[in-house]
Amino acid sequence: MEHGEAFEWADTICQAHNANTCKNPIKFLTLWKEKQKRKTEESKGKKKMASNRSINLNRNQKIVSSLCKHLSLDPKILLDDAKENDIKSLYLHILKSSGAPSNDNDEVMKWIAFAESFPLDSKSCSGVLSGLNGELAQKSVLLGNGLKPSEADVIVFSVLHPLLIGLPNADKEKLPHVLRWMDYIQSKEDFGELFEKILLEKAEFEPQGATNTEKVEIDSDAKKASQSTKSADKSEADKNPKKSDAGKKATQGKEVTQDKKKSSETEAVEKDKDISVSLLNIQVGLIRKAWKHPSADSLLVEEIDTGDAKPRQVVSGLAKHCSPDELKNRRVVLITNVKPGKLRDVVSEGLVLCASNEDHTIVEPLLPPEGAKIGERVSFSGIDGKPEDVLNPKKKQLEKITPHLFTDGKGVATFKGIPFMTSGGPCTSSIPKASIK
Repeated sequence: MEHGEAFEWADTICQAHNANTCKNPIKFLTLWKEKQKRKTEESKGKKKMASNRSINLNRNQKIVSSLCKHLSLDPKILLDDAKENDIKSLYLHILKSSGAPSNDNDEVMKWIAFAESFPLDSKSCSGVLSGLNGELAQKSVLLGNGLKPSEADVIVFSVLHPLLIGLPNADKEKLPHVLRWMDYIQSKEDFGELFEKILLEKAEFEPQGATNTEKVEIDSDAKKASQSTKSADKSEADKNPKKSDAGKKATQGKEVTQDKKKSSETEAVEKDKDISVSLLNIQVGLIRKAWKHPSADSLLVEEIDTGDAKPRQVVSGLAKHCSPDELKNRRVVLITNVKPGKLRDVVSEGLVLCASNEDHTIVEPLLPPEGAKIGERVSFSGIDGKPEDVLNPKKKQLEKITPHLFTDGKGVATFKGIPFMTSGGPCTSSIPKASIK
């Protein structure tokens, strides 16, 4: 309605009713506009509340379903609770139904409160996600040691997923630790079709073979040029004896220099051999059994299948970081050509490779991909060579190699930046930029 038409309409209404409030058409029109504005705002408010209720219901249903899958429960019997309860009540009810002990400590409640108060619109949540990204830069998961995601990790994952699945790549790049954590949770938990997979761009690595080939070609050309020069010098010396003597001395000087150069190059090659990861026989294994060391609280004993007729017994210092039950049926990466020895009177026939953060408060075994075959040897692009039958402790080969083992920014295990590769893909850890020992 145009302003002039509205005024005439108000004047007509006032004359018809002759009420006090209608004596002034302009005043009546103003009051009418305010009333219409309130109605519009109320309508918008109701729609927003209805939308928020729908979003919260969907969020709660996802949390119930994901927690039930995590705890091996049937979600159908608990989905009705999602309509009226808050996240804390849902969590405690599901935990009780699973028979697991109640866990309402401060850290768990902190992340449940975080999930409950997480903003529903994308504009408001950017600052919250940035803060979470900073927190995850220092740890692999929200709670626990990372070998198995906690209930808090599952709840927060369920809340964040709808937002992050549609996030533009430019925004994803600003949240590397959040996306690394999301990728880890979705790979560790079997959510079925509950959540669409968040696809991430994995780091690509340049093969090292190209550089080595170029070096061989350069060395070959240099050798040919040297042989050609020597032939020319010999021909000239036969024609002129005096020049020949001088030439011999010069040649001898050159040969001494070249011998020194060859000697230093040989030493460098030998040094490279000492720190080549090809000396290690690194294999994919599966822990069949694990138990506490009988006489050392910090040690665990594992029985590991590496595809041989007899499983290997390995002693590891993992007791402070994971329980025997968490290690059972877990895939690991281990060095199998270390010299067997006893650790506190228990024989150990290998070394399980683990990633740890800078202060060693978080330690976890490296994880081979699901497609890797038990017993297969881990390879490194551009690095060939036969492993030692048994590493010689006197040569300290392992001590020279391990400083070059680390995970990259996305948790891929590497030797000097070259990934640990298997037939199923690279070996990984949930801890980025970690040392490996």
